[in-house]
Amino acid sequence: MPEANSNSNMLCSLLGDILMGKDGEVKTSEALTNKTAIALYFSAHWCPPCRGFTPQLAEWYTKDLKAKGLEVIFVSSDQDEEAFKEYFGEQPWLALPFAERDLKAALSKKFKVSGIPSLVILDGEGKTITKDGRAAVSGDPTGQDMPWKPKTFKELMSTAKLVDGSGKEQSYADATAAAKATAFYFSAHWCPPCRGFTPDLAKWYTADLKAKGLEVVFVSSDRDEAAFKEYFGEQPWLALSYEDRKLKEELSTFFGVNGIPSLCIVSPEGEIITKEGRGAVSGDPTGTEFPWYPKPVANLKAGPGQINEVTTVLCFAEKADSETQKACEAAMTPFAEAQIAAAKAKGEEDPEFAFMMVTEGDDLAMRIRTMFQMEEGSIPKLMICDIPDDGGYYEGPAAEAIGDVLEGFLADYSAKKLERKQLQ
Repeated sequence: MPEANSNSNMLCSLLGDILMGKDGEVKTSEALTNKTAIALYFSAHWCPPCRGFTPQLAEWYTKDLKAKGLEVIFVSSDQDEEAFKEYFGEQPWLALPFAERDLKAALSKKFKVSGIPSLVILDGEGKTITKDGRAAVSGDPTGQDMPWKPKTFKELMSTAKLVDGSGKEQSYADATAAAKATAFYFSAHWCPPCRGFTPDLAKWYTADLKAKGLEVVFVSSDRDEAAFKEYFGEQPWLALSYEDRKLKEELSTFFGVNGIPSLCIVSPEGEIITKEGRGAVSGDPTGTEFPWYPKPVANLKAGPGQINEVTTVLCFAEKADSETQKACEAAMTPFAEAQIAAAKAKGEEDPEFAFMMVTEGDDLAMRIRTMFQMEEGSIPKLMICDIPDDGGYYEGPAAEAIGDVLEGFLADYSAKKLERKQLQ
């Protein structure tokens, strides 16, 4: 009984105390008791793909999934309550009350919902099983694999076949047995940025990185095997067998690959070291910091990092001397470490805040300054970039000693005392 109450409290904390049923309000704690899985269905009446997917999901839910312990909660992106009621009238499950707009926004931000329809699957405690529930349910509409827990990296790679330049096949375990880290290189012959990056990566791999223990596995997005073979012929490492298109898609989902070229690095135990391997390797091509475990405080010069997915505190210090830059990073580090530890304790993939230094006035830094409508200054300045909140940002203080103002800035943000501005 205490465990059930604990689970109910977690779900109420996430979804609020009240949900909408077909006959009116229901208590969240009662409606979701003993459910095998809970699907948050982000959708809207005005969205054509949603209008196509909703009848399918309703059929699967009614026929099989409800009986197997799935509950669905409609989280509406409708533009008014009348549209919400009309659309919800077609749905056989529960809904988040339309009036809970702040909670809807918080859920969208938490689960990084950037488009609809989107289906996020949770377990009975409210922990995330998969954010790609639409694909999971569409591929298994009768719920044979419910609650659709994604495979681990080791499970994915257990039957994988890798090939070398001569066409020789090896298992993943055998091919990477001596590697200290393995980089999965998502790329394609037809992709111009890939064609530009591949020769650089090959040069760095051959000159330094292979000797330091890096293995690379090419995961092809080429349109046919002939193109794959031509492109792989330019590469000095291994490749996933082109025939295994299903595993290619599963790996793309596992690493969250949204564009190419992308380089994702894993440890020998199969734990993700970084999904931002392209920036890490480009910034350190000789492998001084191999295998590039992310620092608590990232640096924009290595790429945008988590800025698109996580609320990010940036310290702009391009004009500061190196000692001041180091002091700023040192001041931010304990806050960043605390955020990472808190996320890990909750089983969350991402912290509430990410932290980043801006130490060089390159093109990316200038673009972000333009988005913030910032002028260059000689004193380090704090900003919060909240792209997950529909592109919001918050202006912070400028100070020679960032440590003196950082805690107050974060407290003011959390207390909603700062003026929200819109990224340009």
